[in-house]
Amino acid sequence: MSESETARVTTGIAGLDEMLGGGLPAGHVVLVTGLPGTGKTCFGLQFLFAGAARGEKGIYLSLEEDEPALLASAREFGWPVDAAIHAGTVKVMRLDPKQTHQNLLRIQSDLGKELKQMGAKRIVVDSVSLLNMLSDDEPARRNTLFGLAAACREAGATTVLTAEADPIHPAVTRDGLSEYIADGVVLLGYSSAEDGHRIGLSLRILKMRRTAHARTVQPYQIGAGGITVDSKAVDFGRGR
Repeated sequence: MSESETARVTTGIAGLDEMLGGGLPAGHVVLVTGLPGTGKTCFGLQFLFAGAARGEKGIYLSLEEDEPALLASAREFGWPVDAAIHAGTVKVMRLDPKQTHQNLLRIQSDLGKELKQMGAKRIVVDSVSLLNMLSDDEPARRNTLFGLAAACREAGATTVLTAEADPIHPAVTRDGLSEYIADGVVLLGYSSAEDGHRIGLSLRILKMRRTAHARTVQPYQIGAGGITVDSKAVDFGRGR
């Protein structure tokens, strides 16, 4: 299948789909990384509810917030949370970081089958940074990340992973590993004035395998309806 014929999965984020030529390539595992406050959790929830609007089942694997807190955040953006939960198109699964051994075994063995049996078409994992803390050394962290990506691919879903950026080098993740297991990387960050003061938010697609995409840095906002990317800021075609 050529790039132009690749099946796309809408992110639900105005402007970003245009940068991607219609959405994320179906079946991709995409990393969304950024500093605190850049909207990573919002991105994941928006992605799931965009699928729910199309009747696609989405699973939110949370290692941080519990279900009530996540759904409360989603309600603030006006998404039809209760209807989606009732219809079964959005489900929150909690992976308790305190259950380290059980979680690692689950990721390596049963998680892919579980997600497939649940009919997940979209998966969000928030966040792999915390997941990496469950492992003691780099080989173990690498195995955990690869196992997680394999489980999501086994389910046949399109997946968004979130990760904290390194505060000193914000173009990379804290662990420096997550980028390598992902098919695509979307960087959420702060734009700054010459004096170093933060003046806004900016988004960039660092990579997206097997498809053309805009490589420009785009301003975005987090508003009442979630994230929107300014599609008029630059000519996308020039950045491909």
